[in-house]
Amino acid sequence: MDPIDRERTRARELIDRGDEAGARTALLAALVHAPDDLRVLTDLGTLLFRSGYRRAAQTVYARAVQAHPRDAIANANLANASFDAGDLAAARQLYETAISIQPDFAAAHQGLSFVYNRLGDEAAACIHRELGFRDRAVVVRPYRGTGIGLHVLVLVAAGGGNIFTDHLLDDRRFGTTTLAVDFLDPNLTLPPHDVVFNTIGDADRAAGALHAASAIVERSRARIINHPTRVLATSRVQNAGRFSHVPGVVTPRTIVVQRAALRSAADTFGFPLLLRSLGFHTGQFFVKVDRMADLDVRAGELPGEALLMMDFLDARSPDGNVRKYRVMCIGGKLYPLHAAISSHWKVHYFTADMTDRSDHRAEDARFIAHMSSVLGTEALATLASVSTVLGLDYGGIDFGRMPDGRLVLFEANATMIVLPPDVDPRWDYRRAAVRNVLEAVDALVRANGARCSQ
Repeated sequence: MDPIDRERTRARELIDRGDEAGARTALLAALVHAPDDLRVLTDLGTLLFRSGYRRAAQTVYARAVQAHPRDAIANANLANASFDAGDLAAARQLYETAISIQPDFAAAHQGLSFVYNRLGDEAAACIHRELGFRDRAVVVRPYRGTGIGLHVLVLVAAGGGNIFTDHLLDDRRFGTTTLAVDFLDPNLTLPPHDVVFNTIGDADRAAGALHAASAIVERSRARIINHPTRVLATSRVQNAGRFSHVPGVVTPRTIVVQRAALRSAADTFGFPLLLRSLGFHTGQFFVKVDRMADLDVRAGELPGEALLMMDFLDARSPDGNVRKYRVMCIGGKLYPLHAAISSHWKVHYFTADMTDRSDHRAEDARFIAHMSSVLGTEALATLASVSTVLGLDYGGIDFGRMPDGRLVLFEANATMIVLPPDVDPRWDYRRAAVRNVLEAVDALVRANGARCSQ
């Protein structure tokens, strides 16, 4: 065995034993012998990405493309990393390059469909979704652990709106078969499985897929995590109504409005108001309109014939900042994830004033470590009530505080992303909170699988 193959084999063995640092060392040793070896660069990039070293992974994938510009997989890998980093223009170009090299490359078509989806171009997304998922609706990821592992049937929507599970379902813990329900042959015999995890989380974007998933789970004898019918009840309009009845909670009036009726609806609503496109998150296609004169221009920035119109609730704290807390609901228990602090009304953790503000990070750390004392017993009881009404096995709650202490409910559904923090000492205080959520999900899946096996 040549030195490169020897180090790659050693790296795989170390990964199987959970020694990712040792595996990185082995792959770097292989690169000493062959700095441009595509296999080693691909292995290293994938390992770095899965370990949370996303920027380093992107650098390695970029090196692979530089050394092998006409390799479809190398271009698709860099496209995936670019998409993850939010660089949609680069991701689009790289996916298109991969497809020009290999026109039937399903993964590249799937990735391009996600890019167009994020850009709000549903027509283009649909074309590549068809090319990427037609006849490729089933993906098997084998169990790589030791002993007897549980097998999870994972339901996803090809059109997006799914829970991100790469870090939730480690293949050293579970084997998975993923079904894209909107492209699945209805006559397909379901593969063997111990538990079903419905990861379709967005009731606004993926209502059709959730109905298809409901038909699938009726054919399974296994326990279901996040039953599709429960997820269907979490659209923004439905949530605004049902959570408004929970004592201690404030929700914005929320309606769906066709473009032709925007002006009359806005006149009734009053200003300022919020407009957003259905099925988008992280603040994308979400605008504040302060006066009627701005309505047409701001609405023109948003895709879709139907838009959400919402009350603007001023959730600023006395210091002028908006605080958005995120608490995960796993198996009926509450887990603090973060407190994002921003001077802007539209708050998301990755754009909030956190990276360069040690005082904000210190407040975030206090919330994570001492949620009950930070929020108070009354607010904590209100959160528990929200979680009960939400009724999901896996979900999350984004909320702020009104001056009188009531919770402002920004969002409550299954689409909350839980990712390991960047490899930066500033985020070390967040790692235990993320680990607690991941361990809770692991326990949730195992408990449901064990009950099915009994």
